[in-house]
Amino acid sequence: MASNVSIPKGTRDFSPAVMRRRQYIFDTIKDVFELYGFGALETPAMENLSTLTGKYGDEGDKLLFRIQNSGEQAANPPEKGLRYDLTVPFARYVVQHHGELTFPFKRYQIQPVWRADRPQKGRYREFYQCDVDVIGTRSLLCEVELIQIVEEVFRRLGIRVVLKMNNRKILAGIAEAVGCSDRIVDLTVALDKLDKIGVDAVKEELAAKGISAEALEVAGDTSRIALTEIGAMGVQEVETILEWCKRLGVTLPIELDFSLARGLNYYTGAIFEVKAADFEIGSICGGGRYDDLTGVFGLPNMSGVGISFGADRIYDVMDGLGLFPAEETGGVRVMLTNLGEAEEQSCMLILNKLRGAGVAAEIYPEAAKMKKQMEYANRRGVPFVAIVGSDELAEGVVTLKNMTTGEQKKVTPDELIHCV
Repeated sequence: MASNVSIPKGTRDFSPAVMRRRQYIFDTIKDVFELYGFGALETPAMENLSTLTGKYGDEGDKLLFRIQNSGEQAANPPEKGLRYDLTVPFARYVVQHHGELTFPFKRYQIQPVWRADRPQKGRYREFYQCDVDVIGTRSLLCEVELIQIVEEVFRRLGIRVVLKMNNRKILAGIAEAVGCSDRIVDLTVALDKLDKIGVDAVKEELAAKGISAEALEVAGDTSRIALTEIGAMGVQEVETILEWCKRLGVTLPIELDFSLARGLNYYTGAIFEVKAADFEIGSICGGGRYDDLTGVFGLPNMSGVGISFGADRIYDVMDGLGLFPAEETGGVRVMLTNLGEAEEQSCMLILNKLRGAGVAAEIYPEAAKMKKQMEYANRRGVPFVAIVGSDELAEGVVTLKNMTTGEQKKVTPDELIHCV
């Protein structure tokens, strides 16, 4: 009897069928990243805690997975942690390898991250991010390019989305307008919860922090935001980005949401968040501009901007809406039967020819009854079965069965390559 084994909450196993679909998402995103001139990068799963802490705000720090060294007593505080996102490790990489890089430096990164969050629908403790960043320039053309990447990725995946945009300078203008510039972090953390807990609860949180609920009114009035110098800068940046999108024919729906905060402390300019239009789930993509993330590692004034695609939530959306292409539901195109020693020898030669022509194929590994082999192919979702029995051996053909329609026909081994 099997033991009672399980995996930690918030993590998942992925079957071969699921992995094919996940790989389809990764490949689609990677192709678009490379189309726009970004190169691949990988960083370690663990970082020094000094690299991670203080970059995500107090709430983010609480969600870090800390690693205790083997053999250390619990009294010794951990010195390492699993990465929370890919942006901070990227900034660390840029500082560490600064002399080797050409700027502006454009990179993409597709790797898992870990957060000690409470697992729920669409929220996992281990999940993949697909990040794309450019660092070493303040040009707003980079923001425009990221919007184009978002449009192209979701166009290829067939997901209708809406991109929400704000600017951290606008949030700073809101804070200044209501006299709480020294509590902008408290303000942004509260505003970031509007969609989750509602207006009344956010007002209560603001009041508890000593911030006027007037901030919510100011967030909807660009004229009041623009009365502050920093707020006016934010409004101007947003207008410039939107004007470029218009010139370039971007059709992606873009909504301005001056309450959008994305609670990460390192954002200083544009902020993006993308949601699926036809499926109820949290954001599936987000990011923004950071002007001095590398400064905390000793390299000041290195501005960058990036976005992150949440592959796991994108999978949930595509699965829920039935958007995966039919060819991504299976791998092997044809299975050859195994009905005896002579038949096996013939099938192995045919199998070699199929694979040589680039056709994904396999043979049932041992001689067995036809019913058993057909059931195996059916459970695997193999679309075609090539049958080689004594009659087929004598004729030098195979009987090809379409497992969807049940149709059967005799073809030569050479013809088989083009039939599957």
